[in-house]
Amino acid sequence: MFSENNAKKGVTFPKGFKAAGIKAGIKKSGNPDLAIIYTEQEAAVAGTFTQNAVAAAPVLVSRQVIQGGKVHAVVANAGCANACTGAQGLQDAKEMADCTAAALDCKPNEVIVGSTGVIGVLLPMDKLRAGIKKAAAELTEHGSVDAGNAIITTDTYSKACATEVEIGGKKVRFGAIAKGSGMIQPNMATMLCFITTDAAIDAKLMQEALSDIVGLTFNMISIDGDMSTNDMAVVMANGAAGNAKITTKDKDYDVFYATLKSICTGLAQRIASDGEGATKFLTIHVTGTKSFADAKTVAMSIAKSPLVKTAFFGEDPNWGRVICAVGYAGVPMTPEKTVVKFGGIPVYANGVGAKFDGDKLHDVMAEHDILIEVEMGLGEAEATVWSCDFSYEYVKINGEYHT
Repeated sequence: MFSENNAKKGVTFPKGFKAAGIKAGIKKSGNPDLAIIYTEQEAAVAGTFTQNAVAAAPVLVSRQVIQGGKVHAVVANAGCANACTGAQGLQDAKEMADCTAAALDCKPNEVIVGSTGVIGVLLPMDKLRAGIKKAAAELTEHGSVDAGNAIITTDTYSKACATEVEIGGKKVRFGAIAKGSGMIQPNMATMLCFITTDAAIDAKLMQEALSDIVGLTFNMISIDGDMSTNDMAVVMANGAAGNAKITTKDKDYDVFYATLKSICTGLAQRIASDGEGATKFLTIHVTGTKSFADAKTVAMSIAKSPLVKTAFFGEDPNWGRVICAVGYAGVPMTPEKTVVKFGGIPVYANGVGAKFDGDKLHDVMAEHDILIEVEMGLGEAEATVWSCDFSYEYVKINGEYHT
């Protein structure tokens, strides 16, 4: 479904979309730091944003854009979050939209604005103004990789994907780029995710789909338990595929929903796997609870435990830390009914540690991808959360982040 070749095309895989990523001089490293995604054909838009009360200026601007239901462009920078910057920061975020609109001959309220990077620093607007003009002039149908590289911060790589499905007898394409590596907390992460599609779909219906899907994907990851100020996931649908516009939850909607969910699931998993300094990708599957909320709470309790995360970094099968996190999660739990497994091997059952083959468990702990299963034995609900370990490198990255 997601070929590597198409993934490189990312947000420019769907018809009518162009992108660019350039060096505007915002990052001290000199790496690419400004991206634009553009569709000349008007696109329906949907978006979800951080639930942090300290929302960054670009989030405030983009929330208003989403209310209008239509867009032509996204402009996003890395290296400066434009968060906690007061009235000047809000003015700067609006000016980013103004400059982009002027360069692309659209309206400022049809431009999504995104930023990521250091909090509490004003944007270097002289560099942004020049950079936006440059990026707009370099828009191309092959610009997705550059755009993806221009929005990353501590990521080791830009996340991207693309796919094609059939909706209403027409070939419909989807593409995406995303960044996220640290300050990852459920209810969005320190992430920017931009998804494009040439499907024709009602904006309100697409918003409903995205909001539901985010709850099952991007809200099910945790790297360090910190909620960012700048998170956003945005979908733009320009209708260039020519399918009959999706306005009800029919079969076409089901295909659209399933495809969007698949994209968001894959990106969420890759963000968790690429956590700052991560050496392990942890999938935490909790079953047998009375509700999805209970299962998610237990899984998140495990995912956010520094003791659990450091144990997996050290490849130490310390199941005691996991069952401890289950016990303090705050949901109904009966120790004698609970079973904990690492890589399919029971390590805790009947209220005590289980007997296991040490060599086989050692092999499990040495893997990069590790499945942690918790069977609660109290109901039929379940939930899956994706996370990673804590390494020495995580502390180094975050200890030196501002410098």
